[in-house]
Amino acid sequence: MIDNFEFKEKYNCCDLVRIVTVLRGPGGCPWDAEQTHESIRKNFIEETYEAIEAIDKQDPAMLREELGDVLLQIMLHTEMEREKGVFDFDDVCDEICKKLIVRHPHVFGEVTVSSTDEVLTNWDAIKKATKHQKTTTESILSIPREFPALMRAQKTQHKAAKAGFDWSEISGALDKIGEETEEVKAALATKDPEKIADELGDLLFAAVNVCRFADTDAEEALTGATDKFTARFQLVEQYCRNEGKEIADYTEAQLDAFWEQAKKELKNRT
Repeated sequence: MIDNFEFKEKYNCCDLVRIVTVLRGPGGCPWDAEQTHESIRKNFIEETYEAIEAIDKQDPAMLREELGDVLLQIMLHTEMEREKGVFDFDDVCDEICKKLIVRHPHVFGEVTVSSTDEVLTNWDAIKKATKHQKTTTESILSIPREFPALMRAQKTQHKAAKAGFDWSEISGALDKIGEETEEVKAALATKDPEKIADELGDLLFAAVNVCRFADTDAEEALTGATDKFTARFQLVEQYCRNEGKEIADYTEAQLDAFWEQAKKELKNRT
């Protein structure tokens, strides 16, 4: 046990800083001590998605817990840099405070805005200036490649559109889906895996563009579609098992009939 550690009824952020320091310090936890930015990189992503799950479930207790897990990831990465003398938690807080002040001149400065759109326009302009981005390409390249693919595609298209590189109407984006579909068919005929992947990527990118035009979040749209598929599949499997069989025991036509039945059943439930 660490000497002089004070147990409390209620802890705060300063206590968290100290606890993480203790965990990675002499006499602390061997697992925590050996972690690096790279070794816990995916943990950060997982904890963030679990916080999002809590938001979607509208569960305050779960959200409080998951936000704590996200904060722990922040503290661990910060402590690794503090140990190297690069920066500490105060530096992290200092930087985000300065960023918020600079990017909200309508709150902390003399700028006047009349709408949310003006706020977002100012935010983007200030962001480009502070990051020394002079071109739209530089702004696009600043979008992390590590983002979920649909999110990155939609953000990229949005930035290009703001620069004037866009279809005049959604019909152009819809037509592109048809064009890319034909190119996928041609690629499949070649049986070239790289060519097929390339054309499928173009088709997905085109579909995301339609989502953007329709003011629909591509990630959420696909999540909803997957939820819908799962619900229908569950019923199809249930129909099969009700007859003492498995899905593989049925023909494609029979399964298609079950699928249509599942669609109707779910529709009647709503």
